[in-house]
Order: sequence, then structure tokens, then C-alpha cells
Amino acid sequence: MPDLIAAFYERQSAKIDSDRRKAFTERAWLDRFLQALPKGGRILDLGCGAGDPISRHIIDRGFMVSGVDLSPKMIALCRTRFPRHRWITADMRKVAMDGFYDGVLSWDSLFHLAGDAQAQMIERFGAWLAPGGRALFNTSPARTMHFGDAPVYESLDPAAYRQALIRAELVEIDFRAEDASMGGRSIWFVRKP
Repeated sequence: MPDLIAAFYERQSAKIDSDRRKAFTERAWLDRFLQALPKGGRILDLGCGAGDPISRHIIDRGFMVSGVDLSPKMIALCRTRFPRHRWITADMRKVAMDGFYDGVLSWDSLFHLAGDAQAQMIERFGAWLAPGGRALFNTSPARTMHFGDAPVYESLDPAAYRQALIRAELVEIDFRAEDASMGGRSIWFVRKP
């Protein structure tokens, strides 16, 4: 599966990057996420793509970003745009990260994983977050969503995500099921006590 996802993003990198920079509907959620974090804090962006507009927004607000993405072309764009930050070509399920992060972000990336892998990633969020840290992620609508020819999985039931949050020792701050303003994505905002 990771090979199919990486191949899709490699083939479509220029178009995805161009289209993505034109749409920034998640800004309010990102601002809410960043507001609670210490200035200059460390943010882990999983499935960072080419870094624009999300990583750019985070960097412009004074945070240090470590981005992880399967696509070498997307990571190359990040390195060109933001050379002072850390960019890693890797599968988020297998990447080893050092230290703790003030924030973990996974926007439009978890839905490329099967349900059990999505739950396991949430548990990894808990391991990567510093005490008091926040995580922001989204899941796909209950109905099947299409994202080019890249594999996209349906979300787990919210109760299954909540069980993963409990195992990760994360506390739900907010949850918006199939938020129409976010294209039907479900939004999860959580913290580590």
C-alpha cells in the first residue's frame, strides 16, 4: 500500500502542489491548534506533502517543523522552500522520531491507511507528544472518499478512534463529525495531559 500512495504523489506532485496552495480551508483549525503551543515549539507534520500551505503557516508563526512524507518529490519541495526545518522521506507508520513534540499534525494523511493502522498511528501520536502537547488530525467521511487514484479508506467508527485515544493517553478537546466546511472530513483535536 505505501508504494501505491507514494507512486500517486510522485506522479501528481506538481498538480497536487499547485492545487493545494490555492485552498487553505483548515486555517482556523490550525490557528486553534497552534494557539495552545509554546512559541518556537516543535511540530511534527505527518503526511506534510510539499509543505504549502500548512507547514508554511506553522513556520510563519515561529514554530520548528519536522515533516514526514512518503513522496521524495514532495519532501524535495519542502527542503527547497524551508531549508532550516527537518524533512524526512518515510512511511509515518515506521519512522523513528527523536525527542518529544509540542504538537503533532496529520492532515489529509491518515485516510490513506487501513483502519487498524489509523488507530495505531493515534497511539504513536501519544508517544511523540510532550506533556501538555496537542494533536490535530482529520479522518475521511463515513462514505468512501476519492483522492485521485491513491488508496483512501473509510474512517473507523468514532468510538474506535476514542478507544485509540484512551490507549494513547490523549484527551479529546473537540470533535467535528463530517464537517461540511472541511469537505466532509471529521476533525479531531486532542491533548496529552
